[in-house]
Amino acid sequence: MGTILSAHRVTKSFSGAGEPLVAIRDLSLDVEEGEFLCLLGASGCGKSTMLSLLAGFTAPTVGQIMLRGRAITGIEPRCGMVFQSYALFPWKTVRGNVEFGLKMQGVWRGARRERAQRFIDMVKLTGFEDRYPAELSGGMQQRVTLARILAADPEVLLMDEPFAALDAMTRQIMQEELLGIHEASGKTTVFITHSIDEALILADRIVVMSARPGRIKAILPNRLPHPRHVSVQLSPDYAALKAEVWQLVESELLAHDEQSRSRH
Repeated sequence: MGTILSAHRVTKSFSGAGEPLVAIRDLSLDVEEGEFLCLLGASGCGKSTMLSLLAGFTAPTVGQIMLRGRAITGIEPRCGMVFQSYALFPWKTVRGNVEFGLKMQGVWRGARRERAQRFIDMVKLTGFEDRYPAELSGGMQQRVTLARILAADPEVLLMDEPFAALDAMTRQIMQEELLGIHEASGKTTVFITHSIDEALILADRIVVMSARPGRIKAILPNRLPHPRHVSVQLSPDYAALKAEVWQLVESELLAHDEQSRSRH
Protein backbone atom coordinates (compact mmCIF):
# COMPACT_ATOMS: atom_id res chain seq x y z
CA MET A 1 0.00 0.00 0.00
CA GLY A 2 1.01 3.63 -0.40
CA THR A 3 0.43 6.59 -2.67
CA ILE A 4 -0.62 5.61 -6.20
CA LEU A 5 -1.74 8.95 -7.67
CA SER A 6 -0.68 12.43 -6.69
CA ALA A 7 -0.89 16.07 -7.64
CA HIS A 8 2.05 18.35 -6.79
CA ARG A 9 1.44 22.13 -6.59
CA VAL A 10 -0.95 21.99 -9.54
CA THR A 11 -2.43 25.11 -11.10
CA LYS A 12 -4.68 24.95 -14.15
CA SER A 13 -5.80 28.03 -16.04
CA PHE A 14 -7.70 28.48 -19.28
CA SER A 15 -7.05 31.38 -21.62
CA GLY A 16 -9.84 33.24 -23.35
CA ALA A 17 -10.74 36.66 -24.68
CA GLY A 18 -10.03 38.34 -21.35
CA GLU A 19 -8.02 37.41 -18.31
CA PRO A 20 -7.08 33.72 -17.96
CA LEU A 21 -9.60 31.72 -15.93
CA VAL A 22 -7.83 29.97 -13.06
CA ALA A 23 -9.79 26.77 -12.37
CA ILE A 24 -7.35 25.23 -9.85
CA ARG A 25 -4.59 26.96 -7.91
CA ASP A 26 -1.61 25.37 -6.12
CA LEU A 27 -3.37 22.10 -5.29
CA SER A 28 -1.49 19.12 -3.85
CA LEU A 29 -3.13 15.78 -3.13
CA ASP A 30 -2.08 12.17 -2.56
CA VAL A 31 -4.44 9.28 -3.35
CA GLU A 32 -3.66 6.08 -1.48
CA GLU A 33 -3.77 2.70 -3.22
CA GLY A 34 -7.08 0.92 -2.72
CA GLU A 35 -8.91 3.86 -1.14
CA PHE A 36 -12.19 5.44 -2.14
CA LEU A 37 -11.64 9.21 -2.28
CA CYS A 38 -14.44 11.71 -2.89
CA LEU A 39 -13.83 15.22 -4.21
CA LEU A 40 -16.69 17.32 -2.91
CA GLY A 41 -17.57 20.89 -3.75
CA ALA A 42 -20.08 23.22 -5.35
CA SER A 43 -20.44 23.56 -9.11
CA GLY A 44 -17.56 25.44 -10.68
CA CYS A 45 -14.98 24.63 -8.00
CA GLY A 46 -12.70 22.69 -10.36
CA LYS A 47 -13.66 19.10 -9.48
CA SER A 48 -14.08 17.92 -13.08
CA THR A 49 -10.97 19.83 -14.15
CA MET A 50 -9.04 17.99 -11.44
CA LEU A 51 -10.32 14.63 -12.66
CA SER A 52 -9.32 15.48 -16.25
CA LEU A 53 -5.83 16.30 -15.00
CA LEU A 54 -5.61 12.98 -13.14
CA ALA A 55 -6.71 11.12 -16.29
CA GLY A 56 -4.19 12.97 -18.47
CA PHE A 57 -6.93 14.47 -20.66
CA THR A 58 -5.44 17.88 -20.00
CA ALA A 59 -2.08 19.03 -18.64
CA PRO A 60 -1.41 21.29 -15.65
CA THR A 61 -0.41 24.88 -16.37
CA VAL A 62 1.96 24.59 -13.40
CA GLY A 63 2.87 21.52 -11.36
CA GLN A 64 2.79 17.77 -11.97
CA ILE A 65 0.40 14.82 -11.84
CA MET A 66 2.14 11.55 -10.92
CA LEU A 67 1.05 7.91 -11.21
CA ARG A 68 3.25 5.53 -9.23
CA GLY A 69 5.94 8.19 -9.04
CA ARG A 70 6.06 8.99 -12.76
CA ALA A 71 4.66 12.11 -14.39
CA ILE A 72 1.50 11.72 -16.48
CA THR A 73 2.24 13.38 -19.82
CA GLY A 74 -0.75 12.26 -21.89
CA ILE A 75 -3.97 10.26 -21.69
CA GLU A 76 -3.25 7.60 -19.08
CA PRO A 77 -4.70 4.15 -19.94
CA ARG A 78 -4.10 2.95 -16.36
CA CYS A 79 -6.82 5.40 -15.27
CA GLY A 80 -10.35 4.44 -16.33
CA MET A 81 -12.91 7.24 -16.55
CA VAL A 82 -16.64 6.88 -15.86
CA PHE A 83 -18.65 9.93 -16.93
CA GLN A 84 -22.13 11.13 -16.00
CA SER A 85 -23.27 10.23 -19.52
CA TYR A 86 -23.25 6.51 -20.23
CA ALA A 87 -21.13 6.68 -23.43
CA LEU A 88 -22.27 3.26 -24.65
CA PHE A 89 -22.31 2.09 -28.27
CA PRO A 90 -26.05 1.85 -29.07
CA TRP A 91 -25.48 -0.74 -31.79
CA LYS A 92 -23.64 -3.11 -29.45
CA THR A 93 -25.20 -5.41 -26.87
CA VAL A 94 -24.29 -5.33 -23.17
CA ARG A 95 -21.72 -8.04 -23.85
CA GLY A 96 -20.38 -6.21 -26.90
CA ASN A 97 -19.97 -2.98 -24.96
CA VAL A 98 -18.19 -4.67 -22.06
CA GLU A 99 -15.90 -6.59 -24.42
CA PHE A 100 -15.01 -3.54 -26.51
CA GLY A 101 -11.95 -2.39 -24.55
CA LEU A 102 -10.63 -5.94 -24.32
CA LYS A 103 -11.00 -6.33 -28.08
CA MET A 104 -8.99 -3.14 -28.60
CA GLN A 105 -6.32 -4.62 -26.30
CA GLY A 106 -6.10 -7.69 -28.54
CA VAL A 107 -7.50 -10.15 -26.00
CA TRP A 108 -8.53 -13.32 -27.81
CA ARG A 109 -12.25 -14.06 -28.11
CA GLY A 110 -12.62 -16.84 -25.53
CA ALA A 111 -10.73 -14.96 -22.80
CA ARG A 112 -12.57 -11.77 -23.74
CA ARG A 113 -15.96 -13.45 -23.35
CA GLU A 114 -15.02 -15.04 -20.03
CA ARG A 115 -13.63 -11.81 -18.57
CA ALA A 116 -16.58 -9.72 -19.75
CA GLN A 117 -19.01 -12.19 -18.18
CA ARG A 118 -17.24 -11.94 -14.83
CA PHE A 119 -17.83 -8.19 -14.68
CA ILE A 120 -21.37 -8.41 -16.11
CA ASP A 121 -22.09 -10.74 -13.21
CA MET A 122 -20.33 -8.39 -10.76
CA VAL A 123 -22.58 -5.46 -11.70
CA LYS A 124 -25.63 -7.75 -11.52
CA LEU A 125 -26.59 -7.73 -15.19
CA THR A 126 -26.58 -11.51 -15.61
CA GLY A 127 -29.27 -12.39 -18.15
CA PHE A 128 -29.04 -9.04 -19.95
CA GLU A 129 -25.94 -9.87 -22.02
CA ASP A 130 -27.79 -9.70 -25.36
CA ARG A 131 -29.82 -6.57 -24.65
CA TYR A 132 -29.06 -3.23 -26.30
CA PRO A 133 -28.62 0.06 -24.36
CA ALA A 134 -32.01 1.37 -25.53
CA GLU A 135 -33.64 -1.60 -23.78
CA LEU A 136 -32.03 -0.76 -20.41
CA SER A 137 -32.85 1.73 -17.66
CA GLY A 138 -30.42 4.54 -16.84
CA GLY A 139 -29.10 2.67 -13.82
CA MET A 140 -28.53 -0.47 -15.88
CA GLN A 141 -26.73 1.51 -18.59
CA GLN A 142 -24.39 2.97 -15.97
CA ARG A 143 -23.73 -0.58 -14.72
CA VAL A 144 -22.68 -1.55 -18.26
CA THR A 145 -20.31 1.44 -18.37
CA LEU A 146 -18.81 0.40 -15.04
CA ALA A 147 -18.42 -3.23 -16.16
CA ARG A 148 -16.66 -2.10 -19.34
CA ILE A 149 -14.18 0.01 -17.40
CA LEU A 150 -13.53 -2.74 -14.83
CA ALA A 151 -13.03 -5.35 -17.56
CA ALA A 152 -10.22 -3.23 -19.02
CA ASP A 153 -8.51 -3.53 -15.59
CA PRO A 154 -7.34 0.06 -14.95
CA GLU A 155 -5.31 0.73 -11.82
CA VAL A 156 -7.47 3.72 -10.87
CA LEU A 157 -11.18 4.42 -11.40
CA LEU A 158 -12.02 8.08 -11.99
CA MET A 159 -15.74 8.80 -11.69
CA ASP A 160 -17.25 12.15 -12.64
CA GLU A 161 -20.67 12.36 -10.93
CA PRO A 162 -21.73 9.07 -12.56
CA PHE A 163 -25.08 8.85 -10.75
CA ALA A 164 -26.16 12.48 -11.06
CA ALA A 165 -28.69 11.77 -13.82
CA LEU A 166 -30.39 8.93 -11.93
CA ASP A 167 -33.50 9.22 -9.80
CA ALA A 168 -32.96 9.29 -6.03
CA MET A 169 -33.89 5.66 -5.35
CA THR A 170 -31.78 4.26 -8.20
CA ARG A 171 -28.92 6.50 -7.12
CA GLN A 172 -28.93 5.04 -3.60
CA ILE A 173 -29.01 1.50 -4.98
CA MET A 174 -26.07 2.29 -7.30
CA GLN A 175 -24.09 3.78 -4.42
CA GLU A 176 -24.43 0.57 -2.43
CA GLU A 177 -23.61 -1.53 -5.48
CA LEU A 178 -20.53 0.57 -6.16
CA LEU A 179 -19.30 0.05 -2.60
CA GLY A 180 -19.68 -3.70 -3.07
CA ILE A 181 -17.79 -3.57 -6.37
CA HIS A 182 -15.07 -1.46 -4.78
CA GLU A 183 -14.63 -3.94 -1.96
CA ALA A 184 -14.63 -6.89 -4.40
CA SER A 185 -12.21 -5.36 -6.91
CA GLY A 186 -9.97 -3.35 -4.57
CA LYS A 187 -9.71 -0.61 -7.19
CA THR A 188 -8.44 2.80 -6.16
CA THR A 189 -11.36 5.16 -6.83
CA VAL A 190 -11.56 8.93 -7.13
CA PHE A 191 -15.20 10.01 -7.23
CA ILE A 192 -16.56 13.50 -7.87
CA THR A 193 -19.81 14.64 -6.30
CA HIS A 194 -21.55 17.76 -5.07
CA SER A 195 -23.75 15.67 -2.76
CA ILE A 196 -22.62 15.52 0.87
CA ASP A 197 -24.77 12.44 1.49
CA GLU A 198 -23.21 10.61 -1.47
CA ALA A 199 -19.70 11.41 -0.23
CA LEU A 200 -20.57 10.19 3.28
CA ILE A 201 -21.95 6.89 1.97
CA LEU A 202 -19.04 6.18 -0.39
CA ALA A 203 -15.78 7.76 0.75
CA ASP A 204 -12.89 6.62 2.91
CA ARG A 205 -11.71 10.23 2.78
CA ILE A 206 -13.59 13.35 1.73
CA VAL A 207 -11.70 16.19 0.05
CA VAL A 208 -13.68 19.43 0.37
CA MET A 209 -12.72 21.87 -2.37
CA SER A 210 -12.92 25.63 -2.17
CA ALA A 211 -14.84 27.84 -4.56
CA ARG A 212 -12.97 28.77 -7.74
CA PRO A 213 -10.06 28.81 -8.02
CA GLY A 214 -10.18 25.26 -6.66
CA ARG A 215 -7.98 24.50 -3.69
CA ILE A 216 -8.26 21.96 -0.90
CA LYS A 217 -10.32 23.40 1.92
CA ALA A 218 -10.10 20.30 4.12
CA ILE A 219 -9.54 16.53 4.00
CA LEU A 220 -11.77 14.57 6.35
CA PRO A 221 -11.47 10.85 7.18
CA ASN A 222 -14.77 9.00 7.04
CA ARG A 223 -14.83 6.41 9.83
CA LEU A 224 -18.46 5.38 9.43
CA PRO A 225 -18.55 1.57 9.66
CA HIS A 226 -18.66 -0.81 6.70
CA PRO A 227 -20.68 -2.25 5.10
CA ARG A 228 -22.51 1.04 4.63
CA HIS A 229 -26.21 1.02 3.96
CA VAL A 230 -28.56 3.98 3.58
CA SER A 231 -29.62 3.27 7.19
CA VAL A 232 -26.26 4.68 8.36
CA GLN A 233 -27.80 8.11 7.66
CA LEU A 234 -29.86 7.69 10.83
CA SER A 235 -26.81 7.41 13.09
CA PRO A 236 -25.50 10.26 15.32
CA ASP A 237 -21.98 9.82 13.84
CA TYR A 238 -23.37 10.39 10.34
CA ALA A 239 -25.25 13.51 11.43
CA ALA A 240 -22.15 14.93 13.14
CA LEU A 241 -19.91 14.33 10.13
CA LYS A 242 -22.51 15.76 7.75
CA ALA A 243 -22.75 18.91 9.86
CA GLU A 244 -18.96 19.28 9.82
CA VAL A 245 -18.78 18.89 6.05
CA TRP A 246 -21.73 21.24 5.48
CA GLN A 247 -20.09 23.94 7.59
CA LEU A 248 -16.99 23.77 5.37
CA VAL A 249 -19.02 23.80 2.13
CA GLU A 250 -21.33 26.57 3.35
CA SER A 251 -18.42 28.85 4.24
CA GLU A 252 -17.10 28.48 0.68
CA LEU A 253 -20.51 29.17 -0.85
CA LEU A 254 -20.93 32.32 1.25
CA ALA A 255 -17.42 33.52 0.37
CA HIS A 256 -18.09 32.89 -3.33
CA ASP A 257 -21.38 34.80 -3.19
CA GLU A 258 -19.65 37.70 -1.45
CA GLN A 259 -16.93 37.79 -4.12
CA SER A 260 -19.57 37.76 -6.87
CA ARG A 261 -21.44 40.67 -5.29
CA SER A 262 -18.25 42.71 -4.85
CA ARG A 263 -17.38 42.27 -8.53
CA HIS A 264 -20.75 43.68 -9.53
